[in-house]
Amino acid sequence: MKDLMARVAEARRSGDPDALVALIPYARLLGISFSEAGGALEFRLAFREGNVGNPHLPALHGGVIGAFMENAAVLHLLWTQQASRVPKVVDFSIDYLRPGRPETLCAACDVRRQGRRVANVAVQAWQLDEAGERREVASARCHFLLADPEAESAGI
Repeated sequence: MKDLMARVAEARRSGDPDALVALIPYARLLGISFSEAGGALEFRLAFREGNVGNPHLPALHGGVIGAFMENAAVLHLLWTQQASRVPKVVDFSIDYLRPGRPETLCAACDVRRQGRRVANVAVQAWQLDEAGERREVASARCHFLLADPEAESAGI
């Protein structure tokens, strides 16, 4: 775990988001990437045929959208916070607002509250319409355990 967190810290220091994504195999499998502009992070899920759940519409699979948003929240916390371990999901609630078209899906995260042990993160996912306007596809609320309370009380 210490080696992993040292690699996370190195990715942050070098400003290399791809190095951070490379540390999470499922994020790599999905094709997640992110960049920072003006202090804000934007996550992207590049379109892949394997991410389509309904080929008749076609539409992105809801599980892929949810996994993308959860991974975006984890990556956001790892990139912006001084985490001592990978955040563990406590609760994840998603609202699907419209089908995800077979194209790139974007997301942004907002840490609504963070304590020593728990973080609350809101995630918005969208795609651009023909006019270049954001059309929200889904929104999620996530709670993460940041520290192990037992290890913390033992001074580990």
